[in-house]
Amino acid sequence: MFNINLITVGKLKESYLREACAEYIKRLGAYCHIKITELPECRLPDTPSEKVIKSALDTEAAAILSAAGSDAVIAMCIEGKMMSSEDFSERLQKFAVEGKSSISIVIGSSYGLSDKVKSAAALRLSMSPMTFPHQLARVMLLEQLYRAMSILGNGKYHK
Repeated sequence: MFNINLITVGKLKESYLREACAEYIKRLGAYCHIKITELPECRLPDTPSEKVIKSALDTEAAAILSAAGSDAVIAMCIEGKMMSSEDFSERLQKFAVEGKSSISIVIGSSYGLSDKVKSAAALRLSMSPMTFPHQLARVMLLEQLYRAMSILGNGKYHK
């Protein structure tokens, strides 16, 4: 059984997003052990310089990589690879075949992820060339994880 750690920078504020996440976490319980690790977002001024942003991302990266430990890391980033739901499920299965049953999936802050996290990632994944709010991305990712696990388990959810 997979151990999945969804590492996010920032907290969910809206109750409807928390409820959606809770529903998918409940459903995923049949397929894997899942936990959510919420890390604090670095506070930045209204118009931060590139240097200030890089420093904040590097600070967040240290916390992210510490939370991931020895897990295989999937970094959610816009320049990542786009996959179908079937391909995503196959990639998760490949992690298992490779002996990597503990996976940390990372959603960064509104400024993205440090190159340190991207370099440490076994997979860079993108949901779309479109930009989504990071809080909504969490719901979408949990849904795709549930869909992938359903595919692997020959469930009826994925049509």
